[in-house]
Amino acid sequence: MSAQKEKTSAAMESSEWDLVMTRVFDAPRELVFKAWTDTKHVAQWWGPKRFTNPVCEMDVRPGGAIRIHMRAPDGVVYPMTGVFQEIVVPERLVFVSSALDDKGNSMFDVLSIVTFADQGAKTALTLQLRVIKATAVAPQYLKGMEMGWTQSLDRLGEHLATAQE
Repeated sequence: MSAQKEKTSAAMESSEWDLVMTRVFDAPRELVFKAWTDTKHVAQWWGPKRFTNPVCEMDVRPGGAIRIHMRAPDGVVYPMTGVFQEIVVPERLVFVSSALDDKGNSMFDVLSIVTFADQGAKTALTLQLRVIKATAVAPQYLKGMEMGWTQSLDRLGEHLATAQE
């Protein structure tokens, strides 16, 4: 196999986990954006159903860090770190996140692009996820990415229904 074909195969293989999700929230765009960028909001909805976030730190600026530890109902903690690449208030967030193993090494990296658009008094949110690096252990976690983000966005909707700015 030529180097070009190998490169193409690897690129196709890594895109197997890519995901695009769109939701419309009954909340103004500024509040939905804030729910993604203010740690007191993020800690309330980030992660699948019944997960908590005992660590939720964000420095929302290009080059700023993200650190979230999601705790599952069984007590297992899933740490992630990341870096914001682009922030356009209240339209767009771009960040790369890394799911960490128990030694603090990245198991996989995901480029996330979140866009926020007015839809009358509501907000259309589009989440694009592209796996840009994956180790051998990544598939066991990535197979749940769509369900995890579906539940996270459900939780975001529930949070926005009662959120105060």
